[in-house]
Amino acid sequence: MLYLQSMVSSKISMVEFLQIKNTHLIIDVRTPAEFEHAHILDACNVPIFTNEQRAEIGTSFKQVSRQDAIKIGLQYFGPNLLAYINTVEQLLATHQKTEIIVHCWRGGMRSAAMAWLLNLYGFSVKVLVGGYKAYRTWCLQQFEMQYPIAVLGGYTGSGKSYVLQYLTNHESNFIDLEKLASHKGSAFGAIGMPKQTSQEMFENNLAMALHNVKNDAIKNIFVEDESQRIGNVKIPDSFWVQMRQAKVYFLEINFSQRLQHILAEYGNLPKQELIDASVRITKNLGGLEAKNVTNFLQENNTKAAFEILLKYYDKYYNKALLKRENLTSVLIKVECLDVNAIKNAEQVLQIM
Repeated sequence: MLYLQSMVSSKISMVEFLQIKNTHLIIDVRTPAEFEHAHILDACNVPIFTNEQRAEIGTSFKQVSRQDAIKIGLQYFGPNLLAYINTVEQLLATHQKTEIIVHCWRGGMRSAAMAWLLNLYGFSVKVLVGGYKAYRTWCLQQFEMQYPIAVLGGYTGSGKSYVLQYLTNHESNFIDLEKLASHKGSAFGAIGMPKQTSQEMFENNLAMALHNVKNDAIKNIFVEDESQRIGNVKIPDSFWVQMRQAKVYFLEINFSQRLQHILAEYGNLPKQELIDASVRITKNLGGLEAKNVTNFLQENNTKAAFEILLKYYDKYYNKALLKRENLTSVLIKVECLDVNAIKNAEQVLQIM
């Protein structure tokens, strides 16, 4: 082990990692299962062991000895040396990088072994001290920091996401929580979206987004007014508290305009998925209204179905809005004629 570590070109801390991560190929040598659960943003998985092999090695370590576990690991590692090098060469070419950062779970034997091999071949290799565990600790620390948050609110169908995208070019920045969560927040939020990540991966991506925004010369970090839970993931408590205490710029747009926007955005989604989503909120929507929505969708009367759903979500959003303890001091209403991202964004900027 000491010999392997001596062959590694250099070790870097999290501070150094953050400074050079964009210019290096990040290689995560943990198992596919570990990587799939959560990983460093933009990392590539080059696993030294399969899920089953790691389980076998771990069992041997606990039940037999450290030496026996290492022997088993070497049996799997040895025959694949050339394959590891070929894979890394391909990744470097694909990502147009020349230098490498390697990490495993805690910066132990797996990263040391891979760094030794790649360094022996002639690659420029750095190892992240503390591995993914150090990165994960750093991520959680980001949510404890204070940020200049501004919240964009408005009833469903107000086109908030489009307004926020425009604001990013005008002295503000936008963290798209729904994009990070792969979910638009309602019972219909998973339709047409990629599979949601794990809670841990959502937190990792949010932490890096906050880090990138924090380092920009900006005045505000805009987020959309969300429930703390977005689909199956949850906004971290500390950051959620900041969101609830921030000023809310509330887009006031009449019902008919919002209905037209919702029809344009959701009207062409698969009918059965819309029906299934409506059924999931039967308890809150009410049996009769849920049945009416389903019937309207089956009859292709999408407008009538969405009128019911929009009224339901207006009540739901208003209830959540009123739960803010300091609502009168943070709520700023923005009168809007219609769902026009540019005009509405400019109104928000004028008020600010």
